[in-house]
Amino acid sequence: MINTATTRSAEVEQRKLRRARKAALAAFLGGALEYYDFFIYATAASLIFSKIFFPAGDPTIALLASFATFGVAYVARPFGAVVFGHLGDKIGRKNTLVLTLVMMGASTFLIGALPDFRTAGYFAPALLVLLRLTQGLSAGAETAGASALTTEEAPEGRRGFFASFTMSGISFGIVLASLAFLPVAAMNDADRLTWGWRIPFWLSVVVLVVAFLVRRSLDEPEVFEEKHDHGELARLPFAKMITTHPAQFIQVALMSFETVTNTFMQAFGLAYAVSVGVNAATMLWVSILGNIIAIVTQPLFARLSDRFGRRRVFITGVVGSGLMIFVYFSVIATANVPMIFLTSTLITAGTYAASNAIYPAWFSELFNVKVRYSGMAIGLQIGILCAGFTPLLGTALVGATKANWGPAAWIVAVSSLLAVAGALWARETHKTPLRELGNPVK
Repeated sequence: MINTATTRSAEVEQRKLRRARKAALAAFLGGALEYYDFFIYATAASLIFSKIFFPAGDPTIALLASFATFGVAYVARPFGAVVFGHLGDKIGRKNTLVLTLVMMGASTFLIGALPDFRTAGYFAPALLVLLRLTQGLSAGAETAGASALTTEEAPEGRRGFFASFTMSGISFGIVLASLAFLPVAAMNDADRLTWGWRIPFWLSVVVLVVAFLVRRSLDEPEVFEEKHDHGELARLPFAKMITTHPAQFIQVALMSFETVTNTFMQAFGLAYAVSVGVNAATMLWVSILGNIIAIVTQPLFARLSDRFGRRRVFITGVVGSGLMIFVYFSVIATANVPMIFLTSTLITAGTYAASNAIYPAWFSELFNVKVRYSGMAIGLQIGILCAGFTPLLGTALVGATKANWGPAAWIVAVSSLLAVAGALWARETHKTPLRELGNPVK
């Protein structure tokens, strides 16, 4: 009897581990697709769209308009978080994540098929904005849903590690996006601006198919199924979350400002570097190097948080990014390529990776299972919404005076201070059992 019981227990543990690994793989692929799509747009907005989707004229004005289309997706993200967060807490994590995945992939492919301003006039940027809004609706729930599902499937004591694969997938997506644009950056202007830029958008269908097949095979987390089967889910998860977890919601909103660092570097940093004479292909290689290393370092930082606590690792990373960003812009301003590689990698794979790897588990752990998807999705979008417009703000503040990079660095530094404030306020959760996470929800 003892041997039989032990065998059954081992089989159960192995089954749970397989489910956790599959959830982590699905989160990795979903994150890869989301940020492949988002950052080929960021790259195109920095290098291409200002030249083909808007009237000819002042290049700074055109770049501002291009970054504005980049930012509109971030306006849509909170709405996506509300809608899909509600669905995720009502009908389940899996089906909602399949829907958001298809929306993101389809809208990205269609962007690659749009006519330019010379062909369609103002109809072209209008369609661009529409598809960008669709991307935003999808992205508003993707990371939160994948993080919640993976956290709920992870073995006790390893939630941070398994949930961090969402972030490693995002790094992989940025690598793919940068690699996809390298041959585009090497083209002559005529080919790049007519058809070359479209290829990276069309290639997203490959990642979409792989991620869709993996995600369709997932099961719902047991902790969610228990509430669903007993009819214990909240009727209006968003409203319930606001009344039962108001402090946690504000904490996540503040901590979400840590995302400003990466968005600002990938979009404004690229455009700024090109404006001071650094080759665009060089900056794409800078991004590739940092994110390849981050694919490995993020799970390591997350594992440290499983052992020593979420707050300690998160704050160390955020403070580091807020300080290092001044070094980053100072070396870009001097076009010192070796130092650009070193500084960017230290941020992307070091300080930013340390904070970024922690939030999928920590933000999820702050909420009860009944409102977890909604709470994390909507709270996370506050900082991400602001992050989406920081390239526009940075371009406006720096203007044509390229030595005036100080305001750009301060945007990241102030965002880091807000994230630290939220982290100091939030409870430590790394040792709390899964079913005891969050406040009671009746």
